Amino acid sequence: MTKLIKLAAAVSVITYAQPTMAAAQNLNVVASFSIIADFAKNVGGDRVEITTLVGPDGDTHVYEPRPADAAAVGAADVVLVNGLQFEGFLQRLVEASGTDAPVVELTKGGEVLPNAEEHHHDEGEEHAHEEGEDHAHEDEHGHHHHGEFDPHAWQSVHNAEVYVQNIVDAFCAADADGCDTYKTNAEAYGEQLEALDGEIKAAIAEIPENKRTIITSHDAFGYFEHEYGLTFLAPEGVSTESEASAADVAALIEQVQEDQASAIFVENISNPRLIEQIASETGIEIGGTLYSDALSDASGPASTYIDMMKYNVDMIKNAVLGS
Repeated sequence: MTKLIKLAAAVSVITYAQPTMAAAQNLNVVASFSIIADFAKNVGGDRVEITTLVGPDGDTHVYEPRPADAAAVGAADVVLVNGLQFEGFLQRLVEASGTDAPVVELTKGGEVLPNAEEHHHDEGEEHAHEEGEDHAHEDEHGHHHHGEFDPHAWQSVHNAEVYVQNIVDAFCAADADGCDTYKTNAEAYGEQLEALDGEIKAAIAEIPENKRTIITSHDAFGYFEHEYGLTFLAPEGVSTESEASAADVAALIEQVQEDQASAIFVENISNPRLIEQIASETGIEIGGTLYSDALSDASGPASTYIDMMKYNVDMIKNAVLGS
């Protein structure tokens, strides 16, 4: 079983300026992508105004910020990000914005998985990250270095609860008058997350052990696999930035045939071409679309985090069991 690593719980900030909130003024929050924005809405309620940089169905791995994004970050009271090098654009954007707002990494304190692609990194670097140092750098491999940790930590509901607590702490630090409201909102939302976790486990329990191998576009479901007992195979690694090679795809097709995968899915953020090729060559019918790194828009089936997780597990279960 893949080893989970506990990240230091200290909130990572770029600056520590704490804005003074006027009683009638909403907290101005920037969320790096749609899933974090949904967490922030559930904690902040009507006390926050949220700007989302990478919106529904957007791919944060390859996102290029616009001038409006720098303006939004520059005007923010709090900036909420995933961390673990998920937002490759973040450092450039923060510098361009000149913001004084705290930039809060919501994965701090979560249980994180090492990136299988980066297993060669030494223990010294791992320890440094556990102590909370920033590793948003590029190494000699350039932009293909995606960090030593898998950034998709929200795919475990228990980690989502950590994100929510970090948001509470950030909002309370920026708006002390609203702290009780944020804590109350987070407690109610936390009960919904606990119920969600139970629903996912119950759904997976209905899938026979020998039918739990799933194919997806990129390696975004490692935390779901670790937490809930499915196996996910993907032609691309934890980032969509670098394309899978022909050899990678051939090896995956061979592995699929050996492991007798039960279902194959495209993702809402990815080009379906590779998955269509794998489906064609293995004879496995595409079971639909999974939401990995972004929510759907308001009219879609995954417009909130809870809806996304329920939708994904329902899609998987239906594709495998044929119901």
